[in-house]
Amino acid sequence: MMQKVKDYYSLTKPGVMYGNVLTTMAGFLLASNGNIDWGLFVATVVGMTFVIGSACVINNFLDQDIDRLMERTRTRAIVSGKVSGRGAVIFGTVLGGLGILMLAFWVNWLVVAIGLVGFVVYVWLYGVLSKRLSIHGTLVGSISGAMPILAGYSAVSGRIDIGSILVFAILFFWQMPEFYSIAVYRQKEYKKAGVPVISVVKGIPHTKVQILWYTIAFVLSTVLLSVSGVTGMTYLVLMGLAGAYFIWLGVQGLRAKDDDRWARKMFHVSLNILLLFSFLIAIEAWLP
Repeated sequence: MMQKVKDYYSLTKPGVMYGNVLTTMAGFLLASNGNIDWGLFVATVVGMTFVIGSACVINNFLDQDIDRLMERTRTRAIVSGKVSGRGAVIFGTVLGGLGILMLAFWVNWLVVAIGLVGFVVYVWLYGVLSKRLSIHGTLVGSISGAMPILAGYSAVSGRIDIGSILVFAILFFWQMPEFYSIAVYRQKEYKKAGVPVISVVKGIPHTKVQILWYTIAFVLSTVLLSVSGVTGMTYLVLMGLAGAYFIWLGVQGLRAKDDDRWARKMFHVSLNILLLFSFLIAIEAWLP
């Protein structure tokens, strides 16, 4: 019984799900500015967790053909036969329904809309269409990946404002170097699976240039959060230093001899920078 629970749980892609939940929480706390409605916080976080988990489960179901061909995904529960396709779809549908109901009853309709848009973009526009057909799949997927922080912020603000636009942009730009780095060191796997990621279609040198440009865009958007008055000086200094290192690392990639090693480092640094960003905006109300 416990093993079956673990198998179903694995379909939610816990690493992806909790990373998105983290940004949901950070966006909520930033918008709260120290005045936290804990009931609203719990409803937002749990509701979004269910919606994000649902999208990951349905994506697992739809990606079975690709997952069978890639080393890192061939042991997933549906591919290995531990969970049936029918069981996965029912599980994902129940999760999504519960999440939307929570957001509708205890948060607000703007967050419901954000959650639904994120779900549709990730499952259909990214997973079914662009990921399989276009080099621009990552751009589409990054839209859905930026929805959780927008949802967290909007749960408090109840509207789209400069703060919500900027946190969305920050998460959108952050995902590009993060995923393009994966596309570099897993290029052979994507090529074998027939997925037209940028490193397969355009080559690694072109991908590294794009990583640098999107890294710069990410750093500039983090700075704009302070310039616009949403965050203060402590955030600006710390994110400025982290961003400068991130850009420097991106420049290093242009002349890196071991592309895989550099890309793995770029990927891990991007995760640490996201953690730093999320932590800083979450405690912004208490920073000097």
